Amino acid sequence: MKFAAKHTPSPLSKYRLNNPLVAGTIMLTLTGLVSRFIGFFYRIFLSRLFGAEGMGIYQLTSPILVLTFSITVAGMQTAISKFVAGETTTRDYKSSAEHLITGFIISMTLSILCTIGIYQNADFLASTFLLEPRTAPLLRIIAFSIPMATVHSCINGYFYGVRKTAIPAITQLVEQIVRVGSVFLIYEIGQSRGLTPTINFAVLGLVIGESAAMVVSIIAIRHRFYSLSLARHAKSLDDWADPQPAFLTKKNLLLSHQRFMDSGRRLISLAAPLSLNRIVINSLHSIEAIYIPNRLMASGLDNSTALGVYGVLTGMALPLILFPSAITNSICVLLLPIVSEADAASNTTTIKKAVRKSIQLGALLGGIFTGLFLLFGKQLGIVLYQNSLAGSFMITLSFLCPFMYIASTLSSILNGMGKTGLTFAFSTVSLLVRLAFVFWALPIWGIQGYLWGLLVSQFLQTGLCMFAVRKFYSPFRT
Repeated sequence: MKFAAKHTPSPLSKYRLNNPLVAGTIMLTLTGLVSRFIGFFYRIFLSRLFGAEGMGIYQLTSPILVLTFSITVAGMQTAISKFVAGETTTRDYKSSAEHLITGFIISMTLSILCTIGIYQNADFLASTFLLEPRTAPLLRIIAFSIPMATVHSCINGYFYGVRKTAIPAITQLVEQIVRVGSVFLIYEIGQSRGLTPTINFAVLGLVIGESAAMVVSIIAIRHRFYSLSLARHAKSLDDWADPQPAFLTKKNLLLSHQRFMDSGRRLISLAAPLSLNRIVINSLHSIEAIYIPNRLMASGLDNSTALGVYGVLTGMALPLILFPSAITNSICVLLLPIVSEADAASNTTTIKKAVRKSIQLGALLGGIFTGLFLLFGKQLGIVLYQNSLAGSFMITLSFLCPFMYIASTLSSILNGMGKTGLTFAFSTVSLLVRLAFVFWALPIWGIQGYLWGLLVSQFLQTGLCMFAVRKFYSPFRT
């Protein structure tokens, strides 16, 4: 008698479309694409309204925002997510709430200090750090967005932990829609009153957008906690009992000093090294961004032209090149837990499959978009931005696509295997190479020297990532 072979489910079977994580990842992808699509046309609007130089000044404020995010909440968001995920498995919802509240208090304290520091020292930061005094009024406005971003980032960390990615996705979309909508509304009101628009109102839109995202996040977390309270209350009391939820009431949420200290120590022990890594990486990014216009002037350009070239590159060409990365970024969200579980179970088959598929998908997507930007880059620059230089940049930068997509997915796999030190080292090496091109190649060959630096550094980072996963990948294995 023959018996049917026992069916062994694939290690990846639980990551099908009906899985909340996969569904959430798909939602993140879709909202990410929609958000970038809105932002894409928003940049077209700003570039036509303020020109290349105005875009350059606007883009110069990014290093301050990125660094403050790294200091205040970047590591804490991940730490909250990790602890909430573990406590959700054991259904210890009260500890999850305590970790969220503790992380929020720590991050909000840092964000308020950063807000005060930036507002009071805007002139110094603009002239000494950003090397452009005209960014000072923009920094004063941007400072008010920092606490709001902290609120929704902490709450998003909680929802990532409980694998309800719909909330962060909706928050991201609301922030973008409100930001762009508010800028258009301010512009129309100004036009009707005969006022000349300045780049300041674009930064004001950023603050309004962050405010909207904060409100949505607060509503979502309040609903989450209240639902959990009712669910727990229903299990312990009969239908005619007092309807006041017994879980997460104000009294229960008042943390004792000892519980706050214990929770804070756990969060900081994870958040501090993550934040430090982000600060180092983003500091290098900031040096790169700040010194591109400066080094362009060393190549012979005047200040206005140098800012214009910088604005075209970072405000027009690069956002379009990075647009498809919304797909790979969402894939990275899905890869991390898959690889983490496989690594914990010593399941090398799943890791090998993830590595192989990541390289194949990155090469396929990269090849498609490289071809598109090579063929239509010039036309896209003229049609979208009315700027032929943006088109020329896109043609050169098109070769970034396959290397960029492969490196991002392999980095996620390495992080899932616990090799975060390697990914940090690879990113640092890549940035140092780019900085070398900024300081030494850019003054000699102009902006073309920096574009070569981008290509060389991305190629190097991808090569390092592939070398790190070499034992899990063979191009001839099926």
